[in-house]
Formats: sequence, structure tokens, C-alpha cells
Amino acid sequence: MTAPAVPTTARLAREFVTAALVAADHHQLVEDARVCVSDTVANVVRHARVQELTVEMVVNEERVRVAVRDADARRLPWPRQPGKEEEGGRGLTLVRRLSCDWGVAWVWDGLELVGKKVWFELSR
Repeated sequence: MTAPAVPTTARLAREFVTAALVAADHHQLVEDARVCVSDTVANVVRHARVQELTVEMVVNEERVRVAVRDADARRLPWPRQPGKEEEGGRGLTLVRRLSCDWGVAWVWDGLELVGKKVWFELSR
């Protein structure tokens, strides 16, 4: 799914991931996937300087891998420990806690660096 990098895209991404997981009979992964994809999309919208983002999914019997890709290779995301009074800054910490694996990968077009993607995996 490719969409504009705007705040309302988080809702579209949640619906996209939900539909794919329901179709694949992975109902038990829906809530965690919705939280994780919402937070990764929100990070792109807030921090990457891009016009659009892409949500990719790979679903098999035991695992689901979701990646949120953008074209801003200069700004790498990282989990941080926000202060108690801060409202934001917990997205990647949630992704790390809810997923069985996660990471950040560069996106290449041949020898040209064209972006990054934050990915996470959930398992039954």
C-alpha cells in the first residue's frame, strides 16, 4: 500500500493490515499489528521528510512481517526513553515489546541508497 505521508494514513494502514490478517486467518495478531503499524507510520509522518510512504506485508502460516518504507535515508529511527511528562517517543518501544523481531533496513535501487524501512514481525 502506498499513501501520502499524512496523519490520516495511520488509519488506512491499520485497515490494510487488519484486512490482510483477517483474510489470512491471523485474527489473534490484529491488535498488536494495528498498534505497531500505526506507530511506524506515525514516525514517518512526524520525522521523515517525504511525500509518501509504503506499507508492505508478508504473511505465512506462522509469521507476519510488516514494513513501513520511506524515501528519507538520512533520518534513522531509534527507540528512546521519553520523560514521564512527554506525550510522544514511545512508538518504537511499543513495536519492540509487541513484536517477536523488528529492525531498520536500508532500501537500495542498484547501488543508490533510496530510503529506509522499519519492519516488525509477529508470530502466533
